[in-house]
Amino acid sequence: MRTPLVLLTTVAVTSLGACTPEMARDFNAPAGNSIDEGSFGNPTMNNIQVMSGERNAAINLSRKFASEVPSTVNFAFNSATLDSAAQAALRQQAQWIRSYSLATFRVYGHTDKVGSNNYNQSLGLRRAQTVVNYLVSQGIERSRLEAVVSFGETQPIIVTDGRERRNRRTVTEVSGFLKGRSQTLDGKYALFEYTEYVKSATENHTLSLVDEEAQAEER
Repeated sequence: MRTPLVLLTTVAVTSLGACTPEMARDFNAPAGNSIDEGSFGNPTMNNIQVMSGERNAAINLSRKFASEVPSTVNFAFNSATLDSAAQAALRQQAQWIRSYSLATFRVYGHTDKVGSNNYNQSLGLRRAQTVVNYLVSQGIERSRLEAVVSFGETQPIIVTDGRERRNRRTVTEVSGFLKGRSQTLDGKYALFEYTEYVKSATENHTLSLVDEEAQAEER
């Protein structure tokens, strides 16, 4: 028995009328045009979240590094040679770096404002490379270190055109984590992140208690 065409059309229209706008849009869309983001997730958003989480972890770890060891070493005028104080500071850096085996580091070179900009750019880079080489001599893998940038004379601590020692420096910072291993943080990282979380929660709770006590006194 053949079903009349009019009846089939009526059924189709009635069915569409019962659909939500979203269902109707998907029904009329070209085949393969609809993506089930609920089932498959949103890759772009996931990547952003992973990158943001890794960046935040690197920032927090870099702050911890700077608070526990000297992250800056200084140099004599027109020199990229490490004196005894610089070597002692770098040995402390190396010991700390060995404790966080997945982290990577960048060393930034700086100079004072004496001399040409081009020369100071080169001198700043040589200082950064000297620091990297010394850290490698202390057992740090070169793949985890990068003498990446020379700021030359452009970022002085003390604004002066003279021979200011504090401007002749390198700064070591956490830059990220070894590629492909940021998801396998070891116990030290997990403990660090947990400690930071507890610290933040405690500080917020303390602030709330102070506010409540102040309001009670006002009443």
